[in-house]
Amino acid sequence: MIVLKATQDKVLAALQSVAGIVERRHTLPILANVLIRKTGGQIQLTTSDLEIQIRTTAELGGDEGNFTTTIGARKLIDILRTMPSDQTVSLESSASKLVLKGGKSRFTLQSLPAEDFPLVQEAANFGPVFSVPQKTLKDLLSQVSFAMAVHDIRYYLNGILFVAEGKQLSLVATDGHRLAFSSATLDVEVPRQEVILPRKTVLEMQRLLSDAEGAIEMQFPNNQAKYSFGGMAFVTKLDEGNFPDYNRVIPKNHKNSVTLGRAPLLASLQRTAILTSEKFKGVRLNIEPGTLRIASNNAEQEEAQDELDIDYGGDAIEIGFNVTYLIDALANMGQDMVKLDLADSNSSALLTIPDNASFKYVVMPMRI
Repeated sequence: MIVLKATQDKVLAALQSVAGIVERRHTLPILANVLIRKTGGQIQLTTSDLEIQIRTTAELGGDEGNFTTTIGARKLIDILRTMPSDQTVSLESSASKLVLKGGKSRFTLQSLPAEDFPLVQEAANFGPVFSVPQKTLKDLLSQVSFAMAVHDIRYYLNGILFVAEGKQLSLVATDGHRLAFSSATLDVEVPRQEVILPRKTVLEMQRLLSDAEGAIEMQFPNNQAKYSFGGMAFVTKLDEGNFPDYNRVIPKNHKNSVTLGRAPLLASLQRTAILTSEKFKGVRLNIEPGTLRIASNNAEQEEAQDELDIDYGGDAIEIGFNVTYLIDALANMGQDMVKLDLADSNSSALLTIPDNASFKYVVMPMRI
């Protein structure tokens, strides 16, 4: 029985959209597989890692028969990638095998029973639905995700705080040394939601969301989140824990501030970063009326110094930072100008967009 018949590009695109969470080696071998459910000319593909489940539905054609099985996702993708994009491919099922044909090529793959595939137990009631444009959420994620922790024992720092209230949607990430905050205004008022999205979920959302027109619908039942967009359904467990109070972390009323071009500052930091030590990514910023000097050195006693003309009349301040933290923030801001607020050499700095409260980035100083 033919399970599926369509061009390579359509089959591959559908598979790749769900395969991001699949790992080749897993304690449960079936989790390396994709669950394929065919109903007439429609195909549904599902993957899971027990905490995240992604499902897509596509109209790909084929005969009118129905079929359900699971096949190694990465192997299937690797085979399809070697075929021409306009070539028609077919998948034929038998007891515990799947035969993939394309042109004069034929591949026989081992399948595992669909009834053994561990679907994520979805909440009975997902609660109220609210939606935002896909591009809005994608932009918010890109503006904060770089500040997530990696493998921190405080597991809640390895994700993003997601807060929706009224007409405001805010995302916050911090690794304890820096904090990124970004917000957008929604078209409708929503009941208060505050959840922590796990790191893997955030990275997969960034991969799947597009800049195209279209909204993403969101629901947050107990300890789960559900996203629906572009024919896809994404269900994930949420991280538990008490996320730091970001409002207390964001500095207020710093007496010294300078507004300068984002691109020149980013380029200057990238130049001086070249001569920082591999383990010690520190740079010194000397700010005084009219001038910003950025300097670095390394264990080989090499030095870099760069200078920018600035419109500044505040206190003279010398302060050290991890240069990577500053570069990350500037590289993920699209605006021409940025504003840097400082108190002294021992206090956190605040990086914002002039006349725009939607983005705030806090970075702690470091001793150099």
